[in-house]
Amino acid sequence: MTPLQHYYPDAQAFLQAHPHRPATLCFTNGCFDLLHPGHVKYLEDVRALGDFLVVGLNSDASVARLKGPSRPLQDERARAMVLLGLRSVDAVVKFEEDTPLELITALRPDILAKGGDYTPETVVGREVVEAGGGRVVLVPFLPGHSTSAIVERIRRGIGCAER
Repeated sequence: MTPLQHYYPDAQAFLQAHPHRPATLCFTNGCFDLLHPGHVKYLEDVRALGDFLVVGLNSDASVARLKGPSRPLQDERARAMVLLGLRSVDAVVKFEEDTPLELITALRPDILAKGGDYTPETVVGREVVEAGGGRVVLVPFLPGHSTSAIVERIRRGIGCAER
């Protein structure tokens, strides 16, 4: 198996590769620029909600629009490879837009998960998922882990803790 065998450029490619829908399809999305323990725990928690976890991955262009010209730190193929190295992630599907609404509409997940910093009203795709009989789940973050904080420590030339 190639490291990127389960990385799909769009929803159509995923749907063609998976004509038989898993019993409970879970979905989450993000940039996943620097994977840290908070991401790993979050993805494990989301995968535990169902039979198959699809991670919607912001394209490089989408990350740059959302996070600024210095991001992403790793290209989309590298980010996908790292995600697919986790036992919890079954597939990664790239999306070009700033939000995953089109991808969610195409995949129709049973579970749409986002981190604890969201409210149900702010989750993109909530209406689509709930209209199809699915549900939105907000998963608490593992405290003390943040990509932005890691990037800032690197920029300041400091290690894991302030000295």
